[in-house]
Amino acid sequence: MRSLESLEFDNDRALIRVDFNVPMSEGKVADDFRIQAALPSIKHCIDHGASVVLMSHLGRPGGVPSEDLSLMPVGETLCDHLEMSIKFSHDCVSDDAIDVSHELQAGEVHLLENLRFHAGETKNDHDFSSRLAQHGTCFINDAFGTAHRAHASNVGVTDFLQNCTPGFLMAEEFKFLHSAVIRPKRPFTIVLGGAKIGTKLPLVTRFIREADNVIIGGGMAFTFLKMAGYEIGKSIYDDSLLQTAKQIVEMSKSLNCEFHLPSDIVVTEDISSGQDSAVRKVSEIDVNEIGVDIGPETIDQFCETINGSSTVIWNGPMGIIETEAYSGGTKAVAEALAQMTGRGGLSIIGGGDSASAVRDLNLWNEMTHISTGGGASLELLAGKELPAMKALEMV
Repeated sequence: MRSLESLEFDNDRALIRVDFNVPMSEGKVADDFRIQAALPSIKHCIDHGASVVLMSHLGRPGGVPSEDLSLMPVGETLCDHLEMSIKFSHDCVSDDAIDVSHELQAGEVHLLENLRFHAGETKNDHDFSSRLAQHGTCFINDAFGTAHRAHASNVGVTDFLQNCTPGFLMAEEFKFLHSAVIRPKRPFTIVLGGAKIGTKLPLVTRFIREADNVIIGGGMAFTFLKMAGYEIGKSIYDDSLLQTAKQIVEMSKSLNCEFHLPSDIVVTEDISSGQDSAVRKVSEIDVNEIGVDIGPETIDQFCETINGSSTVIWNGPMGIIETEAYSGGTKAVAEALAQMTGRGGLSIIGGGDSASAVRDLNLWNEMTHISTGGGASLELLAGKELPAMKALEMV
């Protein structure tokens, strides 16, 4: 596998797949975390004499142009970070856009419009990949957030360009997430939350074989509590996965992996109000109540386990973090991770809402590694082969 440092640019156009799929608010970038994460690779290419062509998606436009999902506002934010003007094309594969790329001078940057305005992107279409490849003379993939997808911009283009390499961000993600699983410092704990239990069960199944502790919070905990016979009221759960949840708990016992579930829950009858909540033991939830966060007893238990660990991987909030009243568990876990890291532990935040929570709490610099990819980090941690990494011969 080649590295970005090994590329020698000689009037080259570096075609870089970045992940600028950022939150937007009123037509402006609301969180520029992913833009900042891409800067080291972009600046390296500029500093070493290359021109740069950037391509990314934003949202899910379904293969048709949408003004609300244009990358133009992202380009404005990028200009601020690079402290220079850039060129922007309103179509990523038009003749005009390709001409702009071919006319770039060393050090210039060209941002292409949203890749997913074309259906060929997500279909990994051969002709669409070929058109994209015409923008560059070498290819750098720095979009870890899409590494689990086989799309034209991260897999298809590698068939048409000889020099293909991961960017600094992609290489760093692989280093931390892969090595954390292969050689973790112990005790090793994984903390999982969020609502979509189906996407995280492969991770649970793998880590009960690898980890010393598995902590389950958030919406996914209710499938396990339902399986254990508890009344969970109107809390979300997946009926089709009850048997799988039972098998996981039984397997954890046979493998001496401590499996931690909530002992108390913050509940409400009206999620929208953000008020009138109460704390219930898991054995006392009423049929009309909805679980919205882990309770104080559970917070103490989870944080004690985290503080006693040397390696912790966290993916998924402990409650409905969009509502301040239901974010206490998530904040407590983030703070415990920061404390554990401060004592020399290794903390890896698996992207998504967990990463957002860490940033909102200004604990960004107190974690060992914060991933830019939620789904990609989950699949890599679960031992799956990621198509974009395979295309770069990283695995």
